[in-house]
Amino acid sequence: MVTVEFTRHLFRFFPQLEGQGVEVEASTVAEVVRELEKLAPGIAGYVCDERGRLRPHVNVFIDNERVADRGRLGDPVEPGSRVFIMQALSGG
Repeated sequence: MVTVEFTRHLFRFFPQLEGQGVEVEASTVAEVVRELEKLAPGIAGYVCDERGRLRPHVNVFIDNERVADRGRLGDPVEPGSRVFIMQALSGG
């Protein structure tokens, strides 16, 4: 299993994920996103654009390393990995 954690700002849109690390079966970041969509409908569209690429305001880390494949989300995840999904904030 892979543990997925989120920046707290995402809980405003997906309150069902608040306060928990979600565990999913996945071997790539793309599979992580597909599994999350089952638990929190709409999150795939928030994280990825219509072509399945990470949106510019979203970053994903696997065991503290930023994902390299923002287009296909093919970065591998191993059992026991921790995936962190965050959104960039702006304003002033």
